[in-house]
Amino acid sequence: MCSIDKLNDKKTQDTFNKKVISATQHLQAYIKHRLYIGESKGIIPKNMYASNDFIDEAVAKFYEGGYDVDMEPLAIKIKLFKIVDTDLDELFKKEAFHQNTLSTNSILEEELDGLEENFTVDEDFDFIMNDELNDISYKQDRKHKHLFIYENDNTSLKNALEVEDMSALNSKNILGKFYTLLPLKVSEIVDLFVFGRLDYDEVAQIKNIEAKRVKRILDLTIESLKERLG
Repeated sequence: MCSIDKLNDKKTQDTFNKKVISATQHLQAYIKHRLYIGESKGIIPKNMYASNDFIDEAVAKFYEGGYDVDMEPLAIKIKLFKIVDTDLDELFKKEAFHQNTLSTNSILEEELDGLEENFTVDEDFDFIMNDELNDISYKQDRKHKHLFIYENDNTSLKNALEVEDMSALNSKNILGKFYTLLPLKVSEIVDLFVFGRLDYDEVAQIKNIEAKRVKRILDLTIESLKERLG
């Protein structure tokens, strides 16, 4: 290879590497929130895992798996999110023994069983939204030692969840209580949409489901949350 070819080849690789780095910008927020949820539910120990480690691992796996330097930024982003999503699922399964109570153990066991099956959250989500989130009182909240409170990125949450007044959520901790009742697979989709800043089609590619199902899940989530707000 002549010097000019080497220079061109290096330039091409550098350009590609920059695209990979750029694609990781929304991984950070998504991973941090998934880890926070895992900690809050008692699935993983607190402060044991760092988002940067997952990003580094995802990038390493991305390169090790082979790549095309002409890949579009969107394709790179989708592939990285797929890797991270799989790694987080595996972590939650591996660390499931950190559950401490019978109630949370049974909840987690039921949710983790679904990880190995085809994604059929629509039917389950209908049941949860109608029979639990809309009708049940907050008695179940006492089963959890921690409630989820969104402390960052309120603008993204406000826009994504179509909430006009975030103070109403924060003052009553409605979002935290609501989020506590969401199954892991549902909250994954919510977080990909909110913190990953992905659209319906992108989330669908990552979760291997149809975009219309992603939209339906998010619509049901938003609708139920609005009902909570009255």
